[in-house]
Amino acid sequence: MPIYHKLGSFPQKRHTIFKSAEDKHRYEQLFGTEGFSGMSSLLYHVHRPTQVKEILKSYSIAPKIAIEKNIKALLLKGFEVAPADDFLDSRKYMLVNNDVLLGLAAPRQSMKNYFYKNADADEMLFIHKGSGTLRTFMGNIKFEYGDYLVIPRGMIYQIEFDEADNRLLFLESFSPIYSPKRYKNSHGQLLEHSPYCERDFKLPADLESNDEKGDFIIKIKKEGMIHEVVYASHPFDVVGWDGYNFPYGFSIHNFEPITGRVHQPPPVHQTFETNTFVVCSFCPRLYDYHPQSIPAPYNHSNIDSDEVLYYVDGDFMSRNNIKQGHITLHPKGIPHGPAPGAMERSIGQTVTQELAVMVDTFRPLKVTEDALKIDDGKYYQSWVE
Repeated sequence: MPIYHKLGSFPQKRHTIFKSAEDKHRYEQLFGTEGFSGMSSLLYHVHRPTQVKEILKSYSIAPKIAIEKNIKALLLKGFEVAPADDFLDSRKYMLVNNDVLLGLAAPRQSMKNYFYKNADADEMLFIHKGSGTLRTFMGNIKFEYGDYLVIPRGMIYQIEFDEADNRLLFLESFSPIYSPKRYKNSHGQLLEHSPYCERDFKLPADLESNDEKGDFIIKIKKEGMIHEVVYASHPFDVVGWDGYNFPYGFSIHNFEPITGRVHQPPPVHQTFETNTFVVCSFCPRLYDYHPQSIPAPYNHSNIDSDEVLYYVDGDFMSRNNIKQGHITLHPKGIPHGPAPGAMERSIGQTVTQELAVMVDTFRPLKVTEDALKIDDGKYYQSWVE
């Protein structure tokens, strides 16, 4: 996160003695990336954050691949993913490669008996249905429908849901998730032409500082495995921190679309980027206002990337028979564009209420067994007149 934030109490000088009112030492931890040269924060714990008492068990949750090398366009009926009580059990991988894992989840219950950490990947959760609180050792973030939650790798967290009806799109990225470089100046501040600004971010607040010893289970994801590790002190015992590496939220409803006289290409919708894929937000907006404009997107070739679209709400004008929670995959190697009739329907239209999340990956995606369970089986033929 390229802005500075702080919570709680910490010493004026880094790496110096810091004690409680009871004259007990606080324990410093660097929460940093790219060795010691990337984004980082300095945390101060009540207890040493290194106290592993036991490793209970380890088991694989690696995606089961059904199609290794895919050329077929797919339509996945996302709301057909069955709900599950447990947050981790509910997560089903759909489309994956060595850079990113994309999946869906419908958890019914909050995380209560364990904490979770992804040691390999930054996570992005998009909240399609539901609300609640993301609890972390760096503070809490309230979330609701339409929120992106960006959770850096190594972050210990829990999620509390307000109700049982929840639907999430999630990404696990093996490279850091940032806001696009072209939206920022050389110092990292978002520029005037950016479709959002720092005021739109939901930053951690309500820092929990638990002084508690015992047996605390942290489920750590690493290399496709879950390791259940018992720590000797409460993971949320941070009394203060400052820096640039922390979780945050951003509402898709705060994305301000960039429009023009003629149709604008998908990069104007870009919301996040990594070295290996981008995330875009298609939001309600005015259509192109040239008197001869065609609002529907032009046909385009997938030469360099696979395109994934997750449909959130509204009427997505370039497709036919699309519903909430649907996912389309347009793979590298075959051009795609508006469904038959969509271009003609769009002419003369002045506004759209569509809401969707797009993920373009620079390397091909593999299709999982769970994805094929909700595939409509015929989408690839939907352009035939």
